[in-house]
Amino acid sequence: MKFLRKLADPTNNDSIASKTRQKNFELFRSLISKIPKPLKILDIGGTQYYWENVNFIEKNDVKIILLNTSNEEITLPNFRSVVGDARQLNEFKDKEFDIVFSHSVIEHVGGFDDQVKMSDEIRRIGKRYFLQTPNRFFPIEPHFLFPLFQFLPLFLKVYLVSHFDIGWYKRTSDKQKALEIVNSIRLLTEQELREMFPGATIYKEKFVGLVKSFIVYDGWIEATDSNE
Repeated sequence: MKFLRKLADPTNNDSIASKTRQKNFELFRSLISKIPKPLKILDIGGTQYYWENVNFIEKNDVKIILLNTSNEEITLPNFRSVVGDARQLNEFKDKEFDIVFSHSVIEHVGGFDDQVKMSDEIRRIGKRYFLQTPNRFFPIEPHFLFPLFQFLPLFLKVYLVSHFDIGWYKRTSDKQKALEIVNSIRLLTEQELREMFPGATIYKEKFVGLVKSFIVYDGWIEATDSNE
């Protein structure tokens, strides 16, 4: 388990997760290079640290708004933190943002209906969007770092979280809290993403030949290889 955590730790620049994140961001960088500046980006669930980690902070012609359920610490002038709910973004107008960006968030907002609400809002407020999320059918669940955890029966998931440190979660003896943790994540399939984002390009990020996650994007000047 410690070995898997080391491989999956995005704060470790030598980890697979960090290297993959850098590679994925290169796709975003190639797309954004074709877009006239200045730009207004909404990052749903994002942090200033993420943008620092991918070396995208010294951009005076790019304004980045970080939307989370609580305020994020901001130290740079072109960043702003706002509090909101990704499923209901009534504070923003249609096509208010040049780009809506989101990395590993949509799997955390609730059930399928909640995820559809988030996707609808992304497509409403963004002229373009770029969203990443893990593949439900990748054999190692990325949050619990346990083989096929997403397919285990609910009682067994709760048992594991209640009795062991598992993935990024410390053991909790509170069964209700364990249940909330287990139910807080719903991974998506490619077909579900195609239903939520009709007409979008889907890039498949692979690891040892298996699809680890998806990047869904639309509204850009040129589409790139969807890796299908």
